Amino acid sequence: MHSVTAAGAGALRRTPVQERSAARVQRMLDAAAALLDEVGYDATTTSLIASRAGVSVGSLYQFFPDRRAVLQALAQRSFSRFSAVLSERVTTSRLQRWQDAVGVVVDVFVEFTRTEPAAQVLSFGGPVDRHTLDPQDDNNAVVAESLGEVLRLVRPDLVIDDRLRLALRVAVEAGDRVLELAFRRAPEGDAKIVAETKQLLVSYLAAYLD
Repeated sequence: MHSVTAAGAGALRRTPVQERSAARVQRMLDAAAALLDEVGYDATTTSLIASRAGVSVGSLYQFFPDRRAVLQALAQRSFSRFSAVLSERVTTSRLQRWQDAVGVVVDVFVEFTRTEPAAQVLSFGGPVDRHTLDPQDDNNAVVAESLGEVLRLVRPDLVIDDRLRLALRVAVEAGDRVLELAFRRAPEGDAKIVAETKQLLVSYLAAYLD
């Protein structure tokens, strides 16, 4: 899986070297996630984040230059956690067909979005820029790369050329939009729309993978 450091090192002003400092950064990210779910982006200030984390605002600014950097680090940590869960699920599922692999990716994304703090805020048009996960490309390109890696676990002979890479990118963009609808329809993600998302992606990718 494409890896992003759990602490979101790319957004940090200063990387914590001591265990206590690293734990403090994680508390700040936890606080930011909780506040995004509770009060939304506009009301989530650095002062509130520091207060919820039990640190001074000055301590927050030691590691993050501004609120946006906190949220970028949070998004990076969230993607790292998603990648870890997906890797474990794919490994333990012993998938035989690429269609099943697509279904697992969708299921893990839906479960993760239900349970990970601030995942819905960050996933669907959230307050982070498109280059949070990779400065050279946008976020969904990284997700498409991960989807390709999952498919290659089932199809080791699969060659991800430019044509398939574009198809995976389109699939991720389409899936992202339809799953956003699923979570608009129901807090836990509308099960019927989730099923339709799987069917949509399998039908589309069949032209490239069958």
